[in-house]
Amino acid sequence: MMIVNTRCTIARMIALGALLIIGSGCGSKVIQYPEDHARYLRIDQAVESLRQAYVKKELSGIKAILVPKEPLEQVAREAESDFGSFQEIIMEFRIERIMIEADDIDVYVHWQGLWKTDSNDPGIRQRGHSRLQWVGTKDILLRGIQGDVPFGAKARQALATPTDAQPLVK
Repeated sequence: MMIVNTRCTIARMIALGALLIIGSGCGSKVIQYPEDHARYLRIDQAVESLRQAYVKKELSGIKAILVPKEPLEQVAREAESDFGSFQEIIMEFRIERIMIEADDIDVYVHWQGLWKTDSNDPGIRQRGHSRLQWVGTKDILLRGIQGDVPFGAKARQALATPTDAQPLVK
């Protein structure tokens, strides 16, 4: 009986020692470049603010983060058109890469969305890759979009040719 208890005690001590060794290596990390880290967090928040404003159909929220330029005003008009055409908009952004050069920021995102006209509508699904061009260090503003623009689903839907419109051959 004494041998069994000794073995259990030794096994417990080994397990406790392993936990202490593993636990001591998991301390909190010190951020080496806090200013850069804070900027990355602001960039991430700007991307999320753009997504949320679109999903919540807040045109003022979209315009608040845009640099006033004609191409971006077109983006705002397309978003506003989507707001009037779709009852529900679901949009996801996944940041793939962030590149920073001085005040210029390129955020490469993969996006996917679902636009529904009503609760019974299965909706239209689309996805793509975009380069969101931002500018700023403290205030991050969108200055351009390249690639597949996630806004303007109504316009893309109008350009698409329905597959069921093909004539039947008898």
